[in-house]
Amino acid sequence: MLNKRARTVAEAVADIKDGATILVGGFGTAGIPNELIEGLLEQGARNLVVVNNNAGNGDTGLAALLKAGRVRKIICSFPRQADSYVFDELYRSGKIELELVPQGNLAERIRAAGAGIGGFFTPTGYGTELARGPDGTPRETREINGRMYVFEYPIYGDVALIRAERGDAWGNLTYRKAARNFGPVMAMAAKCTIATVHEFVELGGIDPEHVVTPGIFVSRVVLVPRVATGAGGFRKEA
Repeated sequence: MLNKRARTVAEAVADIKDGATILVGGFGTAGIPNELIEGLLEQGARNLVVVNNNAGNGDTGLAALLKAGRVRKIICSFPRQADSYVFDELYRSGKIELELVPQGNLAERIRAAGAGIGGFFTPTGYGTELARGPDGTPRETREINGRMYVFEYPIYGDVALIRAERGDAWGNLTYRKAARNFGPVMAMAAKCTIATVHEFVELGGIDPEHVVTPGIFVSRVVLVPRVATGAGGFRKEA
């Protein structure tokens, strides 16, 4: 019987290659697959391109991956916040590339990859520096119904790392509240999707009407302990 369950995080991330484009779920600290990021840090892949809404918080998770010098480029919509000092230092010293993408465009570029759409026109970013490609070349523009639009290309991932709430052996997933965020679209846009879950259920244990990410988009699922953030920002078992 088909079984996508990985025994450990290390097993789940073992074949991620140097130079891979990694889609990392999460919005701020909500829904970040910290265990998978920590597993990737231990696994050793480098020269990565990371796609995330942010550019890491504090010095753990994604920030730790950046600090270790494993990331060549980050594609995100909100690279700076109060505790983004790791990214700030790397960027100011020219040690990491940044492709800044407006948040709605970021989500739609990822969704377009999963939906098989070759690109789309959007008014967001038109007339600004964001209407240029990463190499500085102006993107294609078009007037539609009297309004100017700029063309955006999909963002494909070699691997997606996402955090879900419940899953089964076939990879069907549900999410918890805001932790859902980019997970569903990233799962569709990657060649290999690896998800953590806090609860495994038997096949049929998730009502088909409640499945958010169907197993067809998921390659591996690994069970991890639930953790919570306590006073002072520390993580504890919940």
